[in-house]
Amino acid sequence: MARALIIVDVQLDFCEGGSLAVEGGSAVAAGVSDHVVRHGQEYAAIVATADWHIDPGDHWSDEPDFVDSWPVHCEAETAGAEFRPELAGALDHVQAVFRKGQYAAAYSGFEGSTEVHGEQIGLAEWLRERDITEVDVVGIATDHCVRATALDAAALDLETTVLLELTAGVAPESAQAAIEEMRAAGVTIVAPA
Repeated sequence: MARALIIVDVQLDFCEGGSLAVEGGSAVAAGVSDHVVRHGQEYAAIVATADWHIDPGDHWSDEPDFVDSWPVHCEAETAGAEFRPELAGALDHVQAVFRKGQYAAAYSGFEGSTEVHGEQIGLAEWLRERDITEVDVVGIATDHCVRATALDAAALDLETTVLLELTAGVAPESAQAAIEEMRAAGVTIVAPA
């Protein structure tokens, strides 16, 4: 039984001051780094996901509905797509970054890929190759990309845990709904101590 940590979308645009900021994002970045420093040796693998939009179609809008369309965010090769500086302590231990959403909306880290030996490989295959059976999911946002990543992990029969203290949600109501949905799908939710 090998466990991996999946760090979801802790990027500048999703933190305070970003184009699609989530309150508490910077604190999550610092908390995740601290968690990796203290518990990194407990994981067989540590990976990160990142929105990396080139032309995601109607996922971007000048008049976003904040359900299916959003302001421009995490544009590939821009500062907003970079990881938050407070995440640096964790990034030193990240073995692969899975970029998602180049030409379409992508919420789950399992929609992303990374380059291995000149070929793109998805997160599910990457974890399978390393015999990962359990994952802890942290990052931004509880009610969107963390939710989608955790639900996909559970659907792949990975024993999935969300460390709630190391996530930030867009809104209390939608974050609570996401927590209930994840629990119903068999995801373990670890609330702050």
